[in-house]
Amino acid sequence: MVINSNVAIVLYGIWGILIAASLIVWLLKILNPGKDYHELIQRTQSWWIMLGIFTIAFITNRIASYIFLGFVSFLALKEYLSIIPTRRADRRVLFWAYVSIPLQYYWAATGWFGMFIIFIPVYMFLFIPFRLLLTQQTEGFLKSVGIIQWGLMITVFALSHMSYLLSLPDIGEKHMTGAGLLLFLVFLTQFNDVAQYTSGKLFGKHKVIPAVSPKKTWEGLIGGVIITTLLSIVLYPLLTPFKLSIAICAGLIISISGFIGDVTISAIKRDIGIKDSGNIIPGHGGILDRVDSLTFAAPLFFHLVYYLCY
Repeated sequence: MVINSNVAIVLYGIWGILIAASLIVWLLKILNPGKDYHELIQRTQSWWIMLGIFTIAFITNRIASYIFLGFVSFLALKEYLSIIPTRRADRRVLFWAYVSIPLQYYWAATGWFGMFIIFIPVYMFLFIPFRLLLTQQTEGFLKSVGIIQWGLMITVFALSHMSYLLSLPDIGEKHMTGAGLLLFLVFLTQFNDVAQYTSGKLFGKHKVIPAVSPKKTWEGLIGGVIITTLLSIVLYPLLTPFKLSIAICAGLIISISGFIGDVTISAIKRDIGIKDSGNIIPGHGGILDRVDSLTFAAPLFFHLVYYLCY
């Protein structure tokens, strides 16, 4: 993929932050040998792997980026279906749920917006109950329809909005590309998670929704919103065609919707009695634990861009 100099500069900056964080963890381990930094070390090592894979897919070519993002959706859906109880009769229907992933990302890659925006919410929504009817198993029918369709919406439809950013044409005199918008979205969403966590650790006293996520506080949420919005103001001239007012809206949307996505997945995990959705990423849990914020932030950010900048 051809990326402009501004996108490259931000990528270098992100790698610089990770290097600095790794050095800090290494120093902490030396200065406090008796303290357990195992989880922190695991998280840092996982970030090296995740950022490395993302960077390779990001800079190689556009097709590689679509395949990578589609694979993320596949892993997220697979993980979702592994933790949510389904019927034996649903297994053949789940095949078609997986088939919808390459189709959805094909609509994004070809820039077919009409099909992209209705394929899962309309066509799969109608196809799934029809295919379930053919199993002739009526017990648990409604529950199965809801589980499968909601899983497709959150792990495939919502996340696929990241890939459609790459299909948007260049904007403005600076030729801002979808690559810059995708990097802007992903970096701010992930940074927002860190900012909310850090703010909550330092200042958190008042719980937001303790029955769903006991560690989430108003101080953490507000701190994350402020920090993420300020970062949006810093980065928007480099990565986006936004005006200042839109950059502020983008920061607010990403931080608030990211929080909602996070606690929504937390509610699911609490409902079925698990702590993490998986263990594929050491120190972070599963794929859903890593992309939960993006499930809400990606579609809302995409539509902000699509309707205000095009």
